[in-house]
Amino acid sequence: MLLLSAMIERGLHLLPPPVHRRLYRLAHWGRKQVWRVWRPSLDGVRVLALDGERRVLLVRHSYGSDKWMPPGGGLNRGEEPISAARRELLEETGCRLFEPRLLTVATEDLVGASNHVHVVAGRTENQPRVDGREIVEARFFALDALPEPMPARLPAELRQWVADYDGASVPSSRT
Repeated sequence: MLLLSAMIERGLHLLPPPVHRRLYRLAHWGRKQVWRVWRPSLDGVRVLALDGERRVLLVRHSYGSDKWMPPGGGLNRGEEPISAARRELLEETGCRLFEPRLLTVATEDLVGASNHVHVVAGRTENQPRVDGREIVEARFFALDALPEPMPARLPAELRQWVADYDGASVPSSRT
């Protein structure tokens, strides 16, 4: 199944970005319809990638809402949250995650699905690059200058998560 998924993803990158974005929107719409009926339990990851100035990396997706969010996505079967955070950040922004820590697991309603979101924070030294397909924009923002639009609770959550990450002991070497 993972091989088939990888082959499809590679094939989709042969399409022009505007067509690829339309397919993402269509797939997202279909996924929401399934979630409304089946009400599955999902496991996801949200990544707080901080740069050297303690700014947080946020993205805007080509599908769903146009709100700024931390990068993230679903965990693959058997995948650990830290591994998923590294994978999602790299896939969506081209950035690598260093010194990652699992901060919390929050359960959210996601169009009828129960979504268990593993919040992972870490540092990055890279500048984000987006391919204009899944992610249309990615930038670092200071916690006192967050962009609009954002989900209403997210600014306070970001500040708390960054404080939690900063308050944790920092390992002596990169992991």
